[in-house]
Amino acid sequence: MTTLLFLPTGETGYRWMRVVDARVAGEGEGIPETDDATIAVAPADAVTLHWAELPSRSVAQAIAAARILASEASASPLAELHVAVGDEGASDRPIGVVGVATMRDWLRMLADAGVDPIALIPAPMLLPRPEEGYARAELAGSGVVRGTSSGFADEARLTDLVTGGTAPATIDRDTLEAAIVAAAASPPLDLRQGPFARRRRFAIDWALIRRLALLSLTILAVTLAISLVRIAKFSFGADALEAEADTVAVTGLPRGETVVDAARQLDERLSRVRGPGLGFTTTTAAVFAAVRATPGTEVTALDFQANGDLRLSVAVEREALATDLKRALEAAGFDVRAGVFQSVAGRVTGELTISPGPGGGR
Repeated sequence: MTTLLFLPTGETGYRWMRVVDARVAGEGEGIPETDDATIAVAPADAVTLHWAELPSRSVAQAIAAARILASEASASPLAELHVAVGDEGASDRPIGVVGVATMRDWLRMLADAGVDPIALIPAPMLLPRPEEGYARAELAGSGVVRGTSSGFADEARLTDLVTGGTAPATIDRDTLEAAIVAAAASPPLDLRQGPFARRRRFAIDWALIRRLALLSLTILAVTLAISLVRIAKFSFGADALEAEADTVAVTGLPRGETVVDAARQLDERLSRVRGPGLGFTTTTAAVFAAVRATPGTEVTALDFQANGDLRLSVAVEREALATDLKRALEAAGFDVRAGVFQSVAGRVTGELTISPGPGGGR
């Protein structure tokens, strides 16, 4: 819904016209109380209209070219003129020229009335552009004439001078109403440009904020759900691995043994199988390797103790070989304590006590 507010001219005050659902729904005098978008309509005799082919790529270039044309066609200094450029979809574009002071007065008058129009259209631009000749219509109690490249107030002498004495064709009501609706929807020429452009007020879009907040909460919820799914997946996977480990561990325990703590029970069984310390097999293997590496030595007895120590009785050809064997075992990472060696029948015999050292045996 849009309200067209016609500015006062001469003895005529404010007039209004309301456009609803692509039709003119009502007219009246004064300033209506409404929250609808308002388009101000400037009097036809206050705005000079021109048409010219202007650059279409840049608004700034089009306005600069229009100002040059306006300065050539106007006796007033260019600094006192406000020039606006429109677009009707044709090769030539409409140019509106009005005094800067007049624009200020209009906007100040509207502001005093509590109106901030979204656009300011010259009255002739509400009429349809004729294909040829001139067309006339009544707008807010005033006659307006529109030509293919002109638009002005209908005054007897001026109209006859411009049209060459040919009477303009009167626009029927339906055609005029359609043109007004189209102009209200998309103004072909808006004088509110440059220094008189409507200032955009900053407003908080609470609906957008609510949507963004809802979207943020949704993202957080989805992220939390993904994390929970991952935690559950890892938990189920860990439970499955633990159950599988328990199943495998049961196969390594004696048949019929109750499983309480599979890892601890396996460690206990392994300790029983291999013996304390490094175990019987590891310790004796290291001892026999040292004996083979020391020529002239032989093992006469072995005694594996409950604490993991190995008591080794050896016989060597000479006492120095006992020392060599002791060093070989220490080099293998064991702590070795030598007993008393004695010579019997040409052989030196004695006992070594071997314990796991800091290196743990190699």
